[in-house]
Amino acid sequence: MVGLDILNDTDINEWQSEHDLLVIGFGAAGACAAIEAAQKGKTVLALERGSGIGGTTSLATGHFYLGGGTRVQLANGIDDNADEMFNYLMANTPDPDAEKIRAYAEDSVSHFNWLVEQGVPFNDGFYRKKHYEQPTDECLIWSGNEKAWPYSQQAKPAPRGHKVEHPGSGGGAIVMQRLGETAKKLSVNFQFDAQVNGLIKNKDGRIVGLKYKHFGNTYYVRATAAVIIAAGGFSMNEAMVKEHCPQLNAEGVWPQGTPYDDGGGIQLGLSAGGRAVHMSNIFLTSPFYPPESLVKAILVNQYGNRFINEDSYHSRSAAACIEQPNGIAYLICDNATFARPELKLQELIDAWDTVEEMEQALSIPAGALQDTINNYNQHAELGEDPEQHKHSDWLQALNQPPFAALQCSFEKSSYTGFTLGGLQVSKDAEVLDNHQQAIIGLYAAGACASNIAQDGTGYSSGTCIGEATYFGRRAARHASQLAPSHC
Repeated sequence: MVGLDILNDTDINEWQSEHDLLVIGFGAAGACAAIEAAQKGKTVLALERGSGIGGTTSLATGHFYLGGGTRVQLANGIDDNADEMFNYLMANTPDPDAEKIRAYAEDSVSHFNWLVEQGVPFNDGFYRKKHYEQPTDECLIWSGNEKAWPYSQQAKPAPRGHKVEHPGSGGGAIVMQRLGETAKKLSVNFQFDAQVNGLIKNKDGRIVGLKYKHFGNTYYVRATAAVIIAAGGFSMNEAMVKEHCPQLNAEGVWPQGTPYDDGGGIQLGLSAGGRAVHMSNIFLTSPFYPPESLVKAILVNQYGNRFINEDSYHSRSAAACIEQPNGIAYLICDNATFARPELKLQELIDAWDTVEEMEQALSIPAGALQDTINNYNQHAELGEDPEQHKHSDWLQALNQPPFAALQCSFEKSSYTGFTLGGLQVSKDAEVLDNHQQAIIGLYAAGACASNIAQDGTGYSSGTCIGEATYFGRRAARHASQLAPSHC
């Protein structure tokens, strides 16, 4: 909270301007909050630290985790409903808020339709292969653990990853371009190169404005309804990362984000009496597929034991690798399944004519890896995996030499990630204090708030942008209903 102020409105001698809503940050959450408020006839000022529209969303592939029977799902004959989406998200979220998840699932179809109305393009294509991001412009993908055990037993599997119409990566920039165009048409006001460094409250404790710096000059802006914080996570704040989630600073880990993902939004909320939760939780991943053949390989630790079903979503398998003794993990292939990982995050250690030779070279206890592979092969030939429950689609005996090992160990292979902790908020994105009471006039959405995306084990691609856009809109709707504040 260094350098942040919480000021009294009676101490402000001159307001630069007055608006119904002030939105701090113009990524996916901020954009949707601004648009929703403007569509309800509210005046909006968006304050962005960058010199233009973008935010961290502009760096993303452009997935939204949406379901329950969207247009794209129906076009591809996918049977999905809000209850199954709710069950899946509840099973995947470490500390689930059933009220939030129920709202997100039940409103998913209408939210998808709203995004389309704002100009975000989705086609009706379905990419059916296993990939961390579809390289085509097709929309629908299996973007999480829907088909992987144990989640496949807790909710009826359905693909819910919706990528904007754009080949491969880069779709996030299109999302922001379209949302920015819509916001401008709705006369949303923008202040770029604005560093917000204080909030302003009235005598009742309600947040009624903010202070920001613009090229060395300080300004005060008043909000008659509310301030919405949508300023991103804290992946780029070395001190905060070191304090809360030091794994993100480890050797070989590449944090994702913009230079402005420095935790400033979270610190603003804390300065007003908010509470931060799940700050130690992060998304870390190291996709070893595609090619798909590598999903048929097995992951083992330094003792030669399997520890995860390899058909899991890549951040779940990565999280399992990190949790192994000394962070050591190897992907074991035979000649039939071996290929080079597309992202080249895992290096080939070597190949051997026998599993026994591999054991010795990797310093795995004698006989342990041989027993693991023999047991795996015996059941794989029957289409079974009683130990880790990998889906039969990915079961294939590893019995064709030579045998290879790919390095998947933490700090010996490459990982990428970002923070997931943030301000505790209600289902309407109100910032909550230590007593779980809403701080009137203050909201938060996107990466500076903690909602559904809480860790890598239960993550599905598209959850962050999906919830950011959805709860950004909820924040604007709720704030728009507040009685105007008075100085």
